[in-house]
Amino acid sequence: MKVLSIQSAVAYGHVGNSAAVFPLQRIGVEVLPVYTVNFSNHTGYGAWRGPLIAPDDVAAVIQGVEDRGVFPQIDVVLSGYQGGVGIGDVIVDAVARVKAANPNAIYACDPVMGNAKSGCFVAPEIPVLLRERVVPVADLITPNQFELGFLTDTSPDSIDSTLASVQAARAMGPRTVLVTSVERPDREPDTIEMMVVDDRGAWIVQTPLLPMKANGSGDVTAALFTAHYVASGDAAVALARTASSVFDLLQNTLDSGERELQLVESQESYAHPRMQFEVRQIG
Repeated sequence: MKVLSIQSAVAYGHVGNSAAVFPLQRIGVEVLPVYTVNFSNHTGYGAWRGPLIAPDDVAAVIQGVEDRGVFPQIDVVLSGYQGGVGIGDVIVDAVARVKAANPNAIYACDPVMGNAKSGCFVAPEIPVLLRERVVPVADLITPNQFELGFLTDTSPDSIDSTLASVQAARAMGPRTVLVTSVERPDREPDTIEMMVVDDRGAWIVQTPLLPMKANGSGDVTAALFTAHYVASGDAAVALARTASSVFDLLQNTLDSGERELQLVESQESYAHPRMQFEVRQIG
């Protein structure tokens, strides 16, 4: 499997491509990383150094990859945080060109906009871009529960309302929707869930809720789920593998006392997930 991953990069820590690439490589996926920023660290520290990469320069790198004749071999275009409309245009154009070269390729989009605790933290034009131009061309999206509601102008909280919001998202274009950070009032205490819906059905998995904030965990989740889903064709299997790997990554990070994801130290959890959580069908 080959993945063209168009995301941010940091020298210190693990977000964007700096979170997604190694776990994908560890499960045997060839990754072609294209950077949209090259920062010293993620912006959650409040200070960072390094450049935003101009959309024309990002496009030039993608063009160079296309010049090597690689596009027919690409199975997935993966994108995450989109810092501006210009980058969105570059990604959408790349998706169209990859799919022209390989009609079986898919576009997996993590529509990063915010979360329930922080609210929407992207520029006002980004949700509009995602709703109107990016999500409609995606095959798979991986919003958290807050982003799902923001995308669809709904208020998902229960299983039924989240499923209804997912169907509204699927009506926009993508056939497969993975919802992360699902928190419903009637769940067991100190747990959190992920839900996936595709043409075959809907499934949910529950894991312990760890007392931590982990920048980059959504990027790892989107990358691993996409790869497992494409490889297996089975949403429930992909959900089980992803939940197992990401939980162990987060537990290892919490146990370490470090702020940054213990990405390398947790590599066995990607290569050999313990499959410790039950996935059940719903809906």
